Amino acid sequence: MSTPRIAVVSAGLSQPSSTRMLADRLAAATARDLTAAGQAPLVETVELREHARDLADNLVAGFAAQGLRAAIDQVSGADALIAVTPIFTASYSGLFKMFFDVLDPDALTGMPILVGATGGTARHSLALEHAARPLFTYVRAVVVPTSVYAATEEWGERGLQERIDRAGGELAGLVLGRSAGRPSDPYDDVVPFESMLAARRP
Repeated sequence: MSTPRIAVVSAGLSQPSSTRMLADRLAAATARDLTAAGQAPLVETVELREHARDLADNLVAGFAAQGLRAAIDQVSGADALIAVTPIFTASYSGLFKMFFDVLDPDALTGMPILVGATGGTARHSLALEHAARPLFTYVRAVVVPTSVYAATEEWGERGLQERIDRAGGELAGLVLGRSAGRPSDPYDDVVPFESMLAARRP
């Protein structure tokens, strides 16, 4: 297999942004697993804030400026995509949606995708499942099982890093042509109740 190309799309508005921070950590987790499997990737990041005006012009005129065209080509030609958006009013940002609106309808067909989001409160965490995941399912992409939402209070917590590592591993698995691994479940090896009763009988 040739060097895998991972495109990272960050829709953060500030500089620096927590959205870009999450995108970088997801990319690092994916790259780590790919490198461990002998497939060190080329990671290319697209900051959508740099293309905001060109995206608006493209929607109106139907023509992509040179910089935006390069970003579109980066994403369309990648082996996998990491897409991260801030959450506003319980959904992805308008900038995030605009970018995927200007892609060719078949550009992401069959592409492995990891979705992530950031927000000020954990109340928005389901936005990934009711908004972002359906967006990519509609364009026939293959979205990994684990999506990663990072609320402001979660930065630095072990649970967030565990989700990042699990999602990165799932994306790496798809890039390598394997099925995304199912997260381990502490209830997988439950002892049947009958066996517990039998063990307690004299």
